[in-house]
Amino acid sequence: STRVRSSAASDVYKRQTIESKNLYKETDMKNKRLIWTLVFLAILTLGSIGTDLFKKEQQSTHKVAKVGILQFVTHDALDQIEKGIEDGLKEAGYKGDKVQITLLNAEGDQSKIQTMSKQLVNDKNDVVIGIATPAAQGLAAATKDIPVIMGAISDPVGAKLVKNLKHPEGNVTGTSNQVPIKQTVELVKSLTPNAKTIGILYASSEDNSKSQVESFKKYAEQDGLNVIEYAVPSTNEINTTMSVMTGKVDAIWTPQDNTIASSFSTVISLANQAKIPVYTTVDTMVKEGGLASVAQNQYELGKATARSAIKVLKGKKVKDIPVDVIDDGTPTLNLKVARDLNITIPDDVLKQSDIAVKADK
Repeated sequence: STRVRSSAASDVYKRQTIESKNLYKETDMKNKRLIWTLVFLAILTLGSIGTDLFKKEQQSTHKVAKVGILQFVTHDALDQIEKGIEDGLKEAGYKGDKVQITLLNAEGDQSKIQTMSKQLVNDKNDVVIGIATPAAQGLAAATKDIPVIMGAISDPVGAKLVKNLKHPEGNVTGTSNQVPIKQTVELVKSLTPNAKTIGILYASSEDNSKSQVESFKKYAEQDGLNVIEYAVPSTNEINTTMSVMTGKVDAIWTPQDNTIASSFSTVISLANQAKIPVYTTVDTMVKEGGLASVAQNQYELGKATARSAIKVLKGKKVKDIPVDVIDDGTPTLNLKVARDLNITIPDDVLKQSDIAVKADK
């Protein structure tokens, strides 16, 4: 009887031991599964954090540059400047999803300049670019914080955009294309030596034109030419003014003036009727019917403007970016107009000039 009880107790002990071992194993497996589950979740969490950090790093590395461009009016010369700006940005890597460009055109309307300038500022662009003096002035009036880049402004000091070309003290810098006036007067005398009275047609509302007129008058009078100024308040008076001046002058010169540029076809039409040559300041306007110009390539001026904007986008301060002054040019001729007006181009002038329009055979 004692042996039976001992044997039964032994069996119970064995069963309890086996059950304990099985329970331990089962618990151990559950713990291991729990640990691996926690490890897996930790890996997923860290991976997610890493991915987010990577995305944020990529976004900061490939930050979208916001560029606002305000063009004063539609005209081939200003269109070429705008194209040069965009191409210049592309060449520096600001293209595709790396840049957001907003282009607005005021079409010569001063009230639109103010409204559009505020719009570009409110859009929080990294840099804003004004093509032509009124556009740059509008942007400069709209913000003192966002860098303003001048797109080919002939007289930024006279337009009160900057005080010091080498050391801009505010938030404005960019490109100044100062018209080669002395070269222009020399070209007038070379091509039309019999022209004694030169009429200057310009807009009284444009600050940049006034300084050019003063300079032209100074050099022309030094060379013995008589100069008569004809200022118009708007394009509406061009017809009347041209009718008066064509009876009093031997040649016409137009400065870098947006108002005159926007109605240049009218100027050329009336000048052709009177058989009077028109000298201008822009290469594209020679193609439109001007006789000649000591011109600066408008597209290249746009690319020069882009270079100033790129410096700002890369973190350089405006005060450390001198205004890029371009003050030389190349004689540009319209040989068809010369032929129609019976003007002979001297060989030395022809050799150093670009030909905008060839004469018909």
